[in-house]
Amino acid sequence: MSTADDHNCDGAAVTAPKKKQRIGSSSCLSSTLAVIDLSDESPKGRPRKPLLLRRTSSHSLCNASSSSAAGDFNDPSTADVILSLRPDRQSSSFDCVDGFAESSSIAAAETQIYLHSRVLRRSKYFAALISDRWQQQSDASSSMDDENCRKIHRINHRIPASNDSMNDYLTVLKLLYSDDLLFSIDNLSTALDLIPIALELLFEDCVRACIKLIEAVPWSEDEEKRVLSLIPLLSEEESKELLARLSPLKNDSSEEMLHGLILSAIHSHSNMAFAKAFVAKLLRDFSSRETARKVLDAAFEKSLRIVKQSLEEYLSPDFRGSHDETEAIQRLNLHSAVTNLKHVLWLVERMIELRVADTAVKAWSEQASLTADLRRAFLDDLWRAFFPGLPSVVLRCTCRLANAIVTGNILAARQVRMKLVRDWLPVLIICRERVSIIGSNSMSLYVELEEIFLRIISTLPVSDAQELLQQCLSFSTRNIDDCPHLVDAFTTWFRRANRPPQSDLGE
Repeated sequence: MSTADDHNCDGAAVTAPKKKQRIGSSSCLSSTLAVIDLSDESPKGRPRKPLLLRRTSSHSLCNASSSSAAGDFNDPSTADVILSLRPDRQSSSFDCVDGFAESSSIAAAETQIYLHSRVLRRSKYFAALISDRWQQQSDASSSMDDENCRKIHRINHRIPASNDSMNDYLTVLKLLYSDDLLFSIDNLSTALDLIPIALELLFEDCVRACIKLIEAVPWSEDEEKRVLSLIPLLSEEESKELLARLSPLKNDSSEEMLHGLILSAIHSHSNMAFAKAFVAKLLRDFSSRETARKVLDAAFEKSLRIVKQSLEEYLSPDFRGSHDETEAIQRLNLHSAVTNLKHVLWLVERMIELRVADTAVKAWSEQASLTADLRRAFLDDLWRAFFPGLPSVVLRCTCRLANAIVTGNILAARQVRMKLVRDWLPVLIICRERVSIIGSNSMSLYVELEEIFLRIISTLPVSDAQELLQQCLSFSTRNIDDCPHLVDAFTTWFRRANRPPQSDLGE
């Protein structure tokens, strides 16, 4: 048997193909031939350019069952290929043995494996290396074993000098002998480790088996990053399912998902309290504040529109029928109004929490028709019997938005502040007159909203504050000792009103 030094490749190393270009093809290749670019002719005396191998989308190069008939892995008695794996920090390439110069330290770390050409042809790289056409290019890459009358192919392969690189390459080489790759590659970590090597060796059956496993199992965050790094190495068809899992087909998928979750939490989920709490957490943790603002604004607008429509139909039924039928329809409309007001309250709380309630505050300040309908609704008796909590929900929505203004959570314009108090103050006053209907906790809600309205009034020009403060006189009707907030508001207004006019202050 000839040694590595008995043969030269024209005095220069035959460099393995370093660039692998992948092309799509539906045709099957011969079991003994990879696609080889033979067009690069090098002038005599110069190192020959690397041969270019292209991956195709063909099926297996040889029948899997033939592998077992060829011989056992690393069996020197039957092998006709001797492969040396040599760790190298600089590159990974195939070389004819005779032109391959290595330092003694790296050579000492090499691993020599005895393989069989019939099995290696499952890899298009190896199929090319041991083919006659490759040998014609490399002049000498094989020798005869006179004792056993076998032609021996000798191949050196450089591999990255990482801790697990050698074991991973050996595993892929063993898989060439496997008849059931899906059984042999039994976990995600193994598939992620082996697929880059299978791609390098153009071992298509192994690549497909790894992709099939990767597609089918869950990933951790670190594993997902590894999958992402593999995508550029795969064909469009191979990466299609992985990409569909890794990224959306359109840019607004997150927005659609949040919108759907919000609607489900407030409208249709059976355990609404827990669903709302979960969606609230998702909104807090969501990376895009503007996307959260957009979906919350849309849900707020929809629920508020239903509230207004339901109250209008409750107050002005457009049908004729018996008294019982009319009352039943009105109860349905009131139920719709109360339910959607509760949705509005939850949405408002989420907006304030995320500091995106600007649009809601402005919209709430422009509800003159809604506040008029509410005042009319509170004058009849139907809501008292079936929906006594209606005033409380209305005032809580107003209280949350108004408080966001006075705390600086929302920087509302002067007109917005003035209109909010002007339109919703009459609703507060009429609700105060019916406190016994709502329950014992209503008094603290009224006092809280009174204080907030008075603080907003203090931010307005003296003339606007004068108009609104006169409407707040009813805050003192319980007991003068119970309304220090009203006393402070009037004291502040008179202090400002008694100052000289602006023209005098400017002199």
